[in-house]
Amino acid sequence: MLTAEARVRETGIDAVALKPMECDVAEAATLPFDTVVLDYEGREHLPEMDVLRDVASERDLRVTAPVRAAGFDPLGDDELASALPEAAGRVFVAGHSAYLDEQERAKRVAPRLGAAVEANPDAWVGTEGIERVALATGASQFELLSRSTDRDLHALRAAGFSGEVVVYAPVVLTEDEDEVLDAVGGYAARRGPVAAALPEGAATDGSATGRAREVLSAAVRDYALVGDAETVGERVAELKAAGADAVVGYPARGPEEFR
Repeated sequence: MLTAEARVRETGIDAVALKPMECDVAEAATLPFDTVVLDYEGREHLPEMDVLRDVASERDLRVTAPVRAAGFDPLGDDELASALPEAAGRVFVAGHSAYLDEQERAKRVAPRLGAAVEANPDAWVGTEGIERVALATGASQFELLSRSTDRDLHALRAAGFSGEVVVYAPVVLTEDEDEVLDAVGGYAARRGPVAAALPEGAATDGSATGRAREVLSAAVRDYALVGDAETVGERVAELKAAGADAVVGYPARGPEEFR
């Protein structure tokens, strides 16, 4: 049986993403990755700064910072951003609406991203929903895996973009289809093209049957990295051949996925 480190090497995944609502981010130091990306799930779930400093002392830590959120706004309240460890890098994003109040959602993204990148030129910029604005910053691009990612990467490189491109994807290291759908079926089902193709009211987890299961089984492979380590490694190699510099994997079944 492969050790966790050998299995990670076989996948070709370069960094791990952790969600503070799901695990103790201090676990990052126990995972076989040098780079750790901390997802933002609301300020109430932001770990204590001492914990972040500890992780940043042992790993290359990057903290996702929604530029419209209070505490992270480079043109307003930036108290939380200023308190982050100096050693921690940034992943600037517009911010998911689920974690923003009405006033925050109304803020303009472009000037805030520009100001944030100017102050942190080594940051990654999340492209979800703001692709043109993100590209205009000239910073490293942080893209969610989708069915168009390979095509988009080829186009970006053909157009002359020479900056860094990082692809983020949920990861499920198993060939058991029920487990795959339990882990990322719901995630894929929230994507517009998938939602439109699914029968109304269909289950989106391992209990899905018929047409719904057929749609989901294809969709999870568009939006996530699934299969054994070798299969995932082949997919990661395709992404890098298309123009990705690095791939960040979110362990959809928890950090144990990489142990």
